[in-house]
Amino acid sequence: MALNKTLPSAQSPCSVTGDPRWARIVARDRTADGQFWFSVATTGIYCRPSCPSRHAKPENVRIHETVAEAQAAGFRPCKRCNPDGISNVAVNAALIIRACRMMEESTREPSLSDLAAAVDLSPSYFHRIFKAAMGVTPKRYAVGLRAKRVRDGLDKSATVTEAVYGAGFNSSGRFYEKAKDLLGMTPRTYRTGGEREEIRFAVGETSLGSILVASSPKGIVSILIGDDPDVLLRDLQDRFPRAKLIGADADYEALVARVVGLVDTPTLGLDLPLDIRGTAFQQRVWQALREIPPGRTVSYSEIAEKIGAPTAVRAVAGACAANNIAVAIPCHRVVRSDGSISGYAWGVESKRALLAKETNA
Repeated sequence: MALNKTLPSAQSPCSVTGDPRWARIVARDRTADGQFWFSVATTGIYCRPSCPSRHAKPENVRIHETVAEAQAAGFRPCKRCNPDGISNVAVNAALIIRACRMMEESTREPSLSDLAAAVDLSPSYFHRIFKAAMGVTPKRYAVGLRAKRVRDGLDKSATVTEAVYGAGFNSSGRFYEKAKDLLGMTPRTYRTGGEREEIRFAVGETSLGSILVASSPKGIVSILIGDDPDVLLRDLQDRFPRAKLIGADADYEALVARVVGLVDTPTLGLDLPLDIRGTAFQQRVWQALREIPPGRTVSYSEIAEKIGAPTAVRAVAGACAANNIAVAIPCHRVVRSDGSISGYAWGVESKRALLAKETNA
């Protein structure tokens, strides 16, 4: 079908590229949807800013304040991004929520094919949009749910076996193969609140105040910052209520001195092993944080993009808040999109001071 010959010409390339909205179109910024629309003279269609179609040349683009304005100019809606109705992102989000509910309510782990069929999508497309939205694959999400069921079951069930079958495992053998990955320790150790697990710790002093470092045999499990060493110790006891805490060890205090050096001279880095305990998604976020060099900051949305989950910005913020290995997993290097300093588990002033040290190093 021939294009409407009465379509108006596009804006000049200079006026389009000089418009701050053009950058949001190029970035396919979903937050701009509903604020403005753009049309393409060569195709005769108009789109929302996040349209996934191939970018048009700026000389063919015109930006509109409203849908009515685009329609009045003779353009028709894009079938791919549906600028008049609910965006594909919103539609996909609803489907993903439905799939998550299915996994949460199922006593077994649904297959990828089962999940895709339940939301009328192909397995490959469903897998792609699920990972983009949630930051993990459907398989890893299901594993996380199963880990939560196991933890809840170990807290409530009379025996470990009862908790194993209650979490949907068909045999205790399969469960014990995965237990360390699911819980970070043996089921019996978890059930007793870390009883018999040895956690060595020591407190040091930095320019920011007191610092408590604690390690399991695998590596550092906590780095806590604060003004009061007694508060830090109570925090550690709350995290490992039945573990055997071992303090005042001269060899371990030497390790703490290295962590103190990291706080006061961040460019030195830290080559000590970490025992990182968290969900698959949290661990992906924390690994991305460890790749941010000293003196640099990134936004929560940039981390979400980096781990392949651009819509999971809130989940990224939650993972930063859940981090209990300060400085070594540098969540202090994550700021708001406008560059302002947001909350920090160990105090905004500590975050500001850490960033200042790194900037001036």
